[in-house]
Amino acid sequence: MSVIYSSPEGMTQHVPYHHVAVGTGSRHVHVSGQIARLVDGAPVAPGDLAGQVVQALRNTAIGLAGAGATFSDVVRLTFYVTHWAPEKIAEFMAGVEQVAVEIGLPTPMPPASLIGVDYLFEPDVLVEVEATAILD
Repeated sequence: MSVIYSSPEGMTQHVPYHHVAVGTGSRHVHVSGQIARLVDGAPVAPGDLAGQVVQALRNTAIGLAGAGATFSDVVRLTFYVTHWAPEKIAEFMAGVEQVAVEIGLPTPMPPASLIGVDYLFEPDVLVEVEATAILD
């Protein structure tokens, strides 16, 4: 395995992600920001944060697979969410939990950041996901 996850003692525990990932491979995979669109560009789940998280993570899984990687190779996830407020965490996590088994996203997740932004590149896009993976 090219990635080992941990949440060392002294760091906040019981969060939905690991705090640390150590990658030992030599091939770096960077999946650009994925959004809730189908292959033809059709929007998925307009106005539904959980639904958009599901599709954005599915698209991220497709990008990883295209490079021969899976979520177990991911050392970092970054989520950008429009008009973020702490009250949205339940809906956000519902999307993660809905798709995790399907796409092989481990729980807790790899180290992750959730960054609130005013808007993304189109008004209907509520979330964008970036992934960085390391392969042997």
